[in-house]
Amino acid sequence: MIDTAGPKAPAAARLLPRPDRPALVRGTIIVVLLLLALFALPPLMNGYYTVTMTQVAIYSIVTLGLGLLVGRVGLYSLGQIAVLIIGAWTGARLLFGTGQPFIVVMIEAGLVTMIIGSLITLPALRLRGLYLALITLMLAGAVTVIEATLNFPNGGGGFSGYNGSLVHIPQIRRPSFAGTDPAYYRFSVIVAIVMFLLVYAHLRARPGRAWASIRQSEAASLAAGISTTFYKLWAMALASFVTGVAGALLAGGDRYLYSIDFPIQNSITLLAVVLMGGVFSLAGAVIAAFLQSFLPAMLYQLW
Repeated sequence: MIDTAGPKAPAAARLLPRPDRPALVRGTIIVVLLLLALFALPPLMNGYYTVTMTQVAIYSIVTLGLGLLVGRVGLYSLGQIAVLIIGAWTGARLLFGTGQPFIVVMIEAGLVTMIIGSLITLPALRLRGLYLALITLMLAGAVTVIEATLNFPNGGGGFSGYNGSLVHIPQIRRPSFAGTDPAYYRFSVIVAIVMFLLVYAHLRARPGRAWASIRQSEAASLAAGISTTFYKLWAMALASFVTGVAGALLAGGDRYLYSIDFPIQNSITLLAVVLMGGVFSLAGAVIAAFLQSFLPAMLYQLW
């Protein structure tokens, strides 16, 4: 008998999985958008929108950390502004007081906020929902009072580095390769990409599966042998780290930091925009950052 079906693929080839076309399309779109943001967008923006888009890139890291807690673990935190303040204060103090490279200062600010955020929130990890939100809001209020008393470093001496005379206040140092606003915008976008990749790697690995299980049912997770306290602390540490990096990045972006830049109501606003942007996808963090920074700036410009 003659086989008229034509040549057949080898058995090993038939067992290979087909490429995930939707994922490939999504990846291509993301790469194109990032290239546009890095190279095509800066020449089209004036100084005002360059600074605004820098804020969007920075706050996308903040909303990324908060979205991780809310959407992936089910922890409603209102203390991310407090973590951002600590990261900005630490970054500004190190940039004024040391000659370390800017990237090293960002990592150090992230580590400081990771340790402080984890230690402070550890006793509250048994709480959930409204109770955890209230505890973290009290933390944000306490940090706001402390930073209003100490003020942000502005080139002065001592522990706080605050110059009370407010005469000849130096600008917060930027990296040598990102001294201009367009260059610092590109640098902020690259840092944001790295932070998103860091969180994405966690979500695709064992911590991400544990967080998903905890969010669905903490009791079932305990029954399955998952250490809920350990993984919730891990999520809080990761969110605090990326927020601390954003704080140091914000210090270099603003060049001057004041206590009035971080009102306590921003904690509630930040949670609101994260919920509106979408907490179950990484793209929701970018949407939330646009709602947080770009939309008010655009409305102010139009007004």
